[in-house]
Amino acid sequence: MWEKAQETVNYLKGITHFAPEYGVILGSGLGGFANDIKVEFSVSYSEIPNFPVSTVKGHKGALLFGTIDSKKVMAMQGRFHYYEGYDMKEVTFPVRVMKLLGIEKLIVSNASGGVNASFKVGDVMIIKDHINMMPEHPLRGHNDERFGPRFVNMSEPYSKDMIAKIKNIAKDNEIEVKEGVYLGLQGPTFETLAEYKMVKNIGADCVGMSTVPEVIVAKHMNMDCLGISVITDMGNEESIEEVNHEEVLEAAKKAEPHVRSLIKNFILQY
Repeated sequence: MWEKAQETVNYLKGITHFAPEYGVILGSGLGGFANDIKVEFSVSYSEIPNFPVSTVKGHKGALLFGTIDSKKVMAMQGRFHYYEGYDMKEVTFPVRVMKLLGIEKLIVSNASGGVNASFKVGDVMIIKDHINMMPEHPLRGHNDERFGPRFVNMSEPYSKDMIAKIKNIAKDNEIEVKEGVYLGLQGPTFETLAEYKMVKNIGADCVGMSTVPEVIVAKHMNMDCLGISVITDMGNEESIEEVNHEEVLEAAKKAEPHVRSLIKNFILQY
């Protein structure tokens, strides 16, 4: 893994000569944030050594290097999921590359299903914590101390300082945001009634199929993380709104202007 990561980092440095400060992972339907970046380099995942390729609709599959004002940003237009057939080390490989490129601050976004009765489709939720129910752990197996410690402190997976900052930005820009706990499941099926009930009963506010492995690996490498979920469908133990991936993308797209504004202003001000 170390040698592969070094090869990828050296390739990206060689073609971009760029030292990003912020890493951004854009979830389903949220790729429009790329328009807020003055892009200097765009590299297709298929061209990058050791990189997986995104197979999900709504995930463009390109690595962007550019600036927002004077802040240097590296953004992933599309992420990798365990349900696509990749193992967790492949899913989280880009996070390791980000850190080795010099990134200390990671912003992750996703589309998720809400179970909190006070939520509605289109809400933006700041992730304050997560519950990991993925079937494979990204740190399972041999630990390379060059990446991070064997046992990782997860008492603050999402930076309290970053959360406070983005909540202030939301208030200043009159953008309503929720705050809650994200639960990660394998997918790719949407949840059943019983599963939505389980998610709610164990203390989560929404559920999705990503983010958690990326944040675990980011914390393994001592990065600060901020997470944003767009509630694209709602479910509880009594009923589920009929939902498909196209509707998820459409709901995410409607909320995208608010998410873009929050991320852009956060990067400018943090």
